[in-house]
Amino acid sequence: MRVVTTAQPLDVQPTPLALLLLGRESDPRSERGVECPGDLPAASDPDLVERARAAKAKLGDKVFVLGHHYQRDEVIEFADVTGDSFKLARDAAARPDAEYIVFCGVHFMAESADILTTGDQQVVLPDLAAGCSMADMATAEQVAECWDVLTEAGIAEVTVPVSYMNSSADIKAFTGKHGGTICTSSNAERALTWAFEQGEKVLFLPDQHLGRNTAVRDLGMSLEDCVVYNPHRPNGGLTAEELRGAKMILWRGHCSVHGRFSLDSVNDVRERIPGVNVLVHPECKHEVVAAADYVGSTEYIIKTLEAAPAGSKWAIGTELNLVRRLANRFASEGKEIVFLDKTVCFCSTMNRIDLPHLVWALESLAEGKVVNRIEVDPEVASFSKLALERMLALP
Repeated sequence: MRVVTTAQPLDVQPTPLALLLLGRESDPRSERGVECPGDLPAASDPDLVERARAAKAKLGDKVFVLGHHYQRDEVIEFADVTGDSFKLARDAAARPDAEYIVFCGVHFMAESADILTTGDQQVVLPDLAAGCSMADMATAEQVAECWDVLTEAGIAEVTVPVSYMNSSADIKAFTGKHGGTICTSSNAERALTWAFEQGEKVLFLPDQHLGRNTAVRDLGMSLEDCVVYNPHRPNGGLTAEELRGAKMILWRGHCSVHGRFSLDSVNDVRERIPGVNVLVHPECKHEVVAAADYVGSTEYIIKTLEAAPAGSKWAIGTELNLVRRLANRFASEGKEIVFLDKTVCFCSTMNRIDLPHLVWALESLAEGKVVNRIEVDPEVASFSKLALERMLALP
């Protein structure tokens, strides 16, 4: 005799984290999972492209659409300019006549655009749930606590904070307030060189891999010069002696896309594609960067492939939307371009900006309704801008 049991439904409530990941509820201190109000067009609507064109045409010069390299093709089609995060923020600042800046990127990028544009301009993020997991790995409270730990160890006065562009406005403001600078993946070496001219140590936020790779690969430091501060452990999981002995105090943060590439990925692609050139972003792990043929920012990756000879083979360690777009772009030149890892990996938060959200934002603006405006607190913006200006003044 077979006994069949029927499972009873469990009264399970979604956790706050689950709601954030789903883009529901709100957390103003987080880069992700902020509720996006409004009725979106259906993703299956066959008229989405025409609706986007019509709304953009109606807005005319009043709107300036920025598209990050990692965006979907359907969104890039409507971008007035494309680029990395800081290039786009500067492009926005260079268009003071545009009343609306629609930033197709993630939250911290829109914050930077708001900081650098005029008070008369309004920055819009089509989906407020488009955050950055790396930026979320360093909160203002955690960094303030870290500074207290450095103070107790007697090294805060000789430590200069350097924060990656991929950080919240609060972290940029902390950096500006404590005499530090912002960096991008393109100018991290210059930023660190400057920082070590100001002090003896650097607190690098929030991406440990970019900090480590720049210190070791570009500045000639050793891995022993670097320690990792873990905000989830007492005193960062470090002793005062370890902090005093370090030159680079790296925050325990990483990019969820670039952090997935491994040494196995590099070895595997070399076996599969003889003669392949491995080109990776410096947010990748140190062993991946050490095994690669070329390492550089998103803009560097694009320029390297532009200059590559016809018939060359490339495995790229960065976000899949960009890799796929580059593969299609250079296919006619006989350049073989593949994703470094066998497993497909998009930036999940960047991909929240899709055509329905963009259409909704543009149509709302065309009707005179500003949605999803990103506004940075004036004091936070002031100190953030100070840190950004120090970066712009780097030699």
